[in-house]
Amino acid sequence: MDMNTKLRVARRISLITLLAALCSVLAYGVGWAVQEDVLPWESNPRAAGPIGEPAAMDDPTDPTDPTDPSATPDPAPKPNPKPEPKPSPDPEPVEDPGPPPAGPALLSPDDHGPEVRDLQARLKQIDWFSGDVSENYGDLTTKAVRGFQAKRGFEVTGEVDRRTLDRLHSMTRVPTKAELTNQPPPGNGGNKPGPLDPRCTTGRVMCVDKSSRTLRWVVNGQVRKTVDVRFGSAELPTREGAFHVTRKSPDHVSSLYHTPMPFAMFFSDGQAVHYSPDFAAHGYNGASHGCVNVRDREAVAWLFDQVQVGDKVIVYWS
Repeated sequence: MDMNTKLRVARRISLITLLAALCSVLAYGVGWAVQEDVLPWESNPRAAGPIGEPAAMDDPTDPTDPTDPSATPDPAPKPNPKPEPKPSPDPEPVEDPGPPPAGPALLSPDDHGPEVRDLQARLKQIDWFSGDVSENYGDLTTKAVRGFQAKRGFEVTGEVDRRTLDRLHSMTRVPTKAELTNQPPPGNGGNKPGPLDPRCTTGRVMCVDKSSRTLRWVVNGQVRKTVDVRFGSAELPTREGAFHVTRKSPDHVSSLYHTPMPFAMFFSDGQAVHYSPDFAAHGYNGASHGCVNVRDREAVAWLFDQVQVGDKVIVYWS
C-alpha cells in the first residue's frame, strides 16, 4: 500500500472516532436532560401544549407548588359538627288571674221585693239558705250567695249578677207557692197523726208513725212537736222497732251517697232523722235511703237542740 492510501485511511478513522465521540457526548446530554424532565431545546420546563396554543405557565408564587420545599399545603377543612340542640328554658310560671270579674249587680244587700223571695227559695232548694223565705236581702241571703259563688269559682261578692243568677236557675226549679210562703207542701192523703204507740208514753221519745208519716217529739206522754216525715223505699226501707239516739251531727254528709244530712240524729246504724232539702222540694215524689226525712228545716233544727244522745226512737205502724 502506498503512502497516500495510508494517509486517507488514517484520516477516515480519525473522523469516525471524532464523530463517535460527539455522538457519545450528545447521547449523555440527552439522557441527563430527560432525567431532569428538560430537553436542551426546550425553553419551557413543561411540555408545550397543542400546536397553536401557548404552553401552560406555572405561577411562581403558587404556595402549593410541589417543587417548593418551603410550601405548606392548606389543611383540608374539617366538617363542622352538628350543633346539639339547646334545651328550651322552662316556661315562666303564669300567675293565676283568678275568677273573671263579676258583672253588674241585679240583686244586692238591702234590696226588697218578690225577686229576693224567689232567690231565697231557690237557694233553699239546694241547701244554701236557711231560715224563712222573705223579701229582704239581709245577712243570711248575702252569706248564702257568697257560698254559692265560691263553690262555683265565681268572684265572691255576695251580690247576684247575671252569671250567678243563670247558674242558680239552671240548678233549681221555679219555687212553689208553699216554698215562697214557708208552708210545707201538703202530704198525699194527709198527715194526721195516728194513736201513740204505748212505748212513746214514757220518757223522752221521737215517736215515728209510718202510717200517718209523722214524727212526734214526746216527753213523758206530752207531745211537744209534730212534723211530716218521709221514709226509705221498698229496696232501702226504714227499719221498725225500738232504738236509741247514738250520735248527733249538725252538718253531716253521707259517706255512701255524698248527700247532705243536716241535723242528723242517728238511731240505727247509718239511719237517722235529718232535714232533707229534696223532701222539702219534691214532697213524697221520692224516698230516702232508709233515713227519716224531715222537710221543715226550722222544726228539725229546733228538734235537734231538744234531743239528747240516749233518747228513745220508736218506729211503728199505728
